[in-house]
Parts: sequence; C-alpha cells; structure tokens
Amino acid sequence: MTLLIIVIALGLIFDFINGFHDAANSIATVVTTRVLSPVQAVIWAAMFNFIAFFVAKYLIGEFGIANTVSKVVLEQYITLPIILSGLIAAISWNLMTWWLGIPSSSSHTLIGGFAGAAICGAGFQSIHTSVIVTIASFIVLAPVIGLVISSAITISVLWIFRKVNARFAENFFRRFQLVTSGMFSLGHGLNDSQKVMGIIATAMIAAGQIDSIKNVPDWVPLSCFGAIGLGTMVGGWRIVKTMGSKITKVTPIEGVCAEAAGSLTLYLTEALKIPVSTTHTITGSIMGVGAVKRLSAVRWGVTIDLLWAWILTIPVSAVLAGLIYLLVNFIGIK
Repeated sequence: MTLLIIVIALGLIFDFINGFHDAANSIATVVTTRVLSPVQAVIWAAMFNFIAFFVAKYLIGEFGIANTVSKVVLEQYITLPIILSGLIAAISWNLMTWWLGIPSSSSHTLIGGFAGAAICGAGFQSIHTSVIVTIASFIVLAPVIGLVISSAITISVLWIFRKVNARFAENFFRRFQLVTSGMFSLGHGLNDSQKVMGIIATAMIAAGQIDSIKNVPDWVPLSCFGAIGLGTMVGGWRIVKTMGSKITKVTPIEGVCAEAAGSLTLYLTEALKIPVSTTHTITGSIMGVGAVKRLSAVRWGVTIDLLWAWILTIPVSAVLAGLIYLLVNFIGIK
C-alpha cells in the first residue's frame, strides 16, 4: 500500500512537471505576439487544462487515451516496481530537457519509461507492441498533420481577409488568439492529463484496488487534471523562446492559425484515443504557418535538432527506466 501511494504521488509530480514543461506549447504564440503577458497566459492556459476534465467526463463520456496508455504493458506483467521505475525515469528526463530548453515530449517520455522498465523486468513479451508502434508513429504523424492543417487554415484565412484593412485584421486576430489559445490548452489538458491517469489506474489495478480502468475513482482524474493545470501556472519559459520565436516569427494571424490547427489535431487524436505529443503538434503547426509565407521563413536547422530530440526520447527513457528498475530490484523494493 505504501508503494502504491508513492507511485500515485510520483504520477502527480510527473503531471505537474508535464504542465510546466509543456506550458510553452499552449502559450508560446500568445506570449510572443504580446496578446497576453506571461502571467496572464499561464493562468488562461491552466484554466482550460482543468476544464478539460469536465469535457472528457461529461461531454465525451470516457477517458479513452488513459485506457490506451494502460495497455502499453500487458496486464499480467505489470508490477508496482515497474511503474515506479518508469515514472522516475520519465520525471528525470523531463526535468533535464526542461532545464536544457528542449521541447521534448512528456508523452513519449512516459511511454518509453513504462515500456523500458517492463522489458527489463519481464522481457519484450511484456509490452503491447502494436500499441507502442501506433503511439511512436505519431512522433512523425502529429507534426505532419499539424503542418498540413495549419497551412490550409493559413491560406484560407489570408484569402478571406485579403481585402480587409490591415490594422482591423491585426486587432481582430489579437483578440481571437485568446479563443484559439484556450482551445489548444483544452486539447493539451484532454491529452496529457489522461496519460498519467492511465498510469495511476494501472498501478491501482496491479495493487488490487480496482479491477478495471473504468472503475477508477473520480479523485484520480480530478487530481491529474488539477496537477497539470497547476504545473502550467508555474510555466516553462525556457521553451517558450524556442517554440515562439526560434522556429519562425509568429504574428497574431499566424498564431491563431497555428493554435487552431494544433487544437484540431489534438481533438482528432482524442477521438482516435491515441496519446500524442502537444509539443510535436504545435511545432508542426507553427512550421505550417511559416512555410506558407516562404519555406525559408522556417528555421529548418532548429527543426532538425527538435526532431532528433523527439526520436531519442522513447529509447533514452526506456534505457533509463531499465537501469532504474535494476536498481529498484537490487534494493529489494516490492
């Protein structure tokens, strides 16, 4: 029971870190276009992170992404030490990439840590390969979908507003960015909060507290959505600079297009019950609006560096989790 409490606590700590690690994804464009101050932006984003709980529970009626995450490792191989090791690895990698200002994926960090600890503890037969392959494929698919949608939205918006007074358009889109920023933060909450919820539910099943993720008590999702909201309020200013200005310079019109595209991508993956990276999604969306101006507007060198960070996240997290599991097993934590 003590180990279960530790695992739940670490899960919520990861969720909190996820919030401030990924805060930049929700607020980078709205801050860099100076529509909101950083303080106003994080409060705005955190509010929609938490509202996402009520959307998932009462409008959607299920926590599909949490269920997908819980299936990364086959149930008969799941133990509390495996989950503990995965969480410690995920927290460590998230903190390191946050400190270095690298917008890596908290989602894939968690998946890699969970799978890596399981492989170390029970071998490759312990993981649900098709689930992991599907999740991993969206390392590429999520930014590509975001890029395509944002390009289409940007072209459409520029055509619709081609005869509108430039100053009027600028003021309109500065205000409308509040809507699209909120939409993206809602998608962030829907997607990322459920990942930790799935891990905690899995731990409770392993400990014999519940028999199915469908029976998880309400305090679990409430805590997860609340933790990510609080983490967002702390903010991730190191990554704001990379997301909001290093990839391409963003105007209010382009900010609206990028956030709208990112939101639609997240809502699509929510419907498909596939956990994706909000980092990857918004990066692809920002690249899309930049590419519409001209291909040279996107700093592709920065993008390639980000891509390497994304690709390495799952294997590095898996190896780190495996090493931590060996240490946990050596110490004799059961």
